[in-house]
Amino acid sequence: MADAIVAEGLVKRYGNVTALDGIDLTVREGTVTALLGPNGAGKTTTVRILTTLLTPDEGTAEVVGLDVVTDARALRARIGASGQYAAVDEYLTGFENLEMVGRLYHLGAKRARERARELLAQFDLVDAGDRPVKGYSGGMRRRLDLAGALVADPEVLFLDEPTTGLDPRARLALWDVIEELVARGTTLLLTTQYMEEAERLADQVAVIDHGTVIARGTTDDLKQLVGGERIELTVGESADLSVVREAAAAVAAGEVVVEETVHRVTIPVSGGADDLVRLLGRLSEQGIPVADVGLRKPTLDEVFLTLTGHEAEQAEEETA
Repeated sequence: MADAIVAEGLVKRYGNVTALDGIDLTVREGTVTALLGPNGAGKTTTVRILTTLLTPDEGTAEVVGLDVVTDARALRARIGASGQYAAVDEYLTGFENLEMVGRLYHLGAKRARERARELLAQFDLVDAGDRPVKGYSGGMRRRLDLAGALVADPEVLFLDEPTTGLDPRARLALWDVIEELVARGTTLLLTTQYMEEAERLADQVAVIDHGTVIARGTTDDLKQLVGGERIELTVGESADLSVVREAAAAVAAGEVVVEETVHRVTIPVSGGADDLVRLLGRLSEQGIPVADVGLRKPTLDEVFLTLTGHEAEQAEEETA
């Protein structure tokens, strides 16, 4: 399996602001890589360089073996892209939007019409295909925009925060569509600030903060960076929390977090279920009733907080 995307040392500056500070990135053919980070981290700038919309100040990048600067024209015919906001003409119908994109790709009038109808069917927009887009819901617009990115049957697809602004139901529906595309062999680079989106869709995740990739790997790989599993335990009385904290010290593999207002204690452990049994045994011996207990893996939110020192949702507007 070859590399569909290879970027090395990408740097982009806007005056005194460094948007990208040496990005390295590799995406294998037929896989999904998620660029995970808050707005302002450099995700959109990276995508714009890889899709030939921006020129890097330093570094190099190739997509399907073509240089994003010197081979930009040839590359545009082989990739598809969908931005954060649906780039559709609301005064045209869904069919007319897709047909227009086909003509821009020089598919010819007949093939452009055929491709438009194929994509309307694929994205469940047949009934709405002959209506003006200004009457579409947000989820329908996003599906139409994604369909537009696929008119030329691209080898590599770039999706920049594709579900931003969608309600949960529309987001789930779009995830289903994206998964179908990947199952057919499309290579996908996805940017997102939604942890569950990266968890659901991505084979590999690259965490970006302040224009630099600070960690990469599978979601499980990244979770290992902040230790193993967590015991989450809730007691009925706040007075019992100090006893739980003392008992937790015998099994804790890191900092024990006590949330007094909800009577909950979170304990990082390395021994999994064995540590859970030991802890419950100690509490039973001391007569501490447990209201709720569970063993879980760390979340990507916790990974991001550990790596960057701030929540993924905290954001500044990205330059460009």
